[in-house]
Amino acid sequence: MDKQKKIVSMFNEIASTYDVANRVLSFGVDKSWRKKACDKAYKFYNNNDIELIVDVACGTGDMCEYWLKRASANNIRLHSIIGIDPSTEMLKVAKTKKIDALFKEGEAKNLPLKDKEADILSISYGLRNVVDRIEGLKEFNRVLKKDGILVILEFTKLENATAMSKIRDFYMKKVLPIVGGIVSKNYEAYSYLPNSIENFLTREKLVNELKQCGFEPLLVKGFSMDISTLFIAKKL
Repeated sequence: MDKQKKIVSMFNEIASTYDVANRVLSFGVDKSWRKKACDKAYKFYNNNDIELIVDVACGTGDMCEYWLKRASANNIRLHSIIGIDPSTEMLKVAKTKKIDALFKEGEAKNLPLKDKEADILSISYGLRNVVDRIEGLKEFNRVLKKDGILVILEFTKLENATAMSKIRDFYMKKVLPIVGGIVSKNYEAYSYLPNSIENFLTREKLVNELKQCGFEPLLVKGFSMDISTLFIAKKL
């Protein structure tokens, strides 16, 4: 089994407990990260009538729900939202939530969308799971309209160790695999998470890749003492 298929298989296995594990492991603070990401993106796009938002690696639909809620809060008319994920089991969970969104199976590097179709495209805590990341970023560029907005929420590798980064790393490497393993009964999946962060990019390298793939970075912002990072970029 190749690496990408193995990652998808792992998410299929933990789909039923994924939401509970996320809330427990993040102490619910991931909700504020998602809310802020949506609000910032809407401000940068500066349009009160949006045809389509696409959420890639949508999982169980969390970010789709936030896009809808924050559109309403910001008096934005959002016509449609599509959530795309390669995990069939994650999509099954998403579809039980009665979110006003269309969910489709698909990979980041081969999205089931036309050229220049989306106003905003987001990917939350999923980019590091895209094995062919450059191909994925180029695909995001393809489906976005000119001046469309790309929103990335991710756990990035920290360039320099700080007191907070050491605490974060201890939590990720020692606490998270145990708690996540207990909740999901899948220790391998939650051991993968800290390793995927360690093997991921620094902020600077991701910014360079965005430029390489036809985007202009507009904002790079750390949340909760840099545990999570928000990237907002515009398609050129």
